[in-house]
Amino acid sequence: MSDADARTDDRPRYHHGDLQAALLAAAEAELSEAGIEAFSLRSVARRAGVSHAAPAHHFGDVQGLLTALAGEGFRRFLAAQHLREAATDGSPRAMMVAAGLGYVDFALERPALFRLMFSSDRPDFASAALCEAAEAAYRHLEGGVAALGNGASAQDVAAVWAIAHGLADLLAAGRLKPILALRGAARDAALAGIISRALPSDSAQADNAE
Repeated sequence: MSDADARTDDRPRYHHGDLQAALLAAAEAELSEAGIEAFSLRSVARRAGVSHAAPAHHFGDVQGLLTALAGEGFRRFLAAQHLREAATDGSPRAMMVAAGLGYVDFALERPALFRLMFSSDRPDFASAALCEAAEAAYRHLEGGVAALGNGASAQDVAAVWAIAHGLADLLAAGRLKPILALRGAARDAALAGIISRALPSDSAQADNAE
């Protein structure tokens, strides 16, 4: 056996689904560290420890990879909201505040992915998979507003979305420093107070129920 035959390939071995997940994880890490301008399939492959052809095989091109990453982002974004909601008493108001906190959690934990999803034209939003993931997040918002008993009008949904997204975007950009300086329950309480301002008052809900 030659020395070349005896050498082992130290690159990780993946099953098909595992490789896609590994490439998406590498893509997010690359996006976070290098930014969108320096993002390339080659750099993602190198980070994942796979051949240069692997990302192209699974995602086609850079836009395809960023589109898949944005879709995964929306699924994680929704999961962050569900995680917060699971800790509430289940009342519609508490659920909506929790969803807003989950919105902020995601933006602070994954700012580069958050910007890719909401501020970049690089993903292909005509992609069926990305559209489905993004629409699921929006339907969750609509459902939460509807559960408040305020009819889920476009204006109501926009108000809640604007508050939650504005907080998330500003905090992820390092703004609102007095709130960023808070920790744990103190930060949650401050954010919950702001999010609550976008929700209909209890008296308005009672009027709608009559």
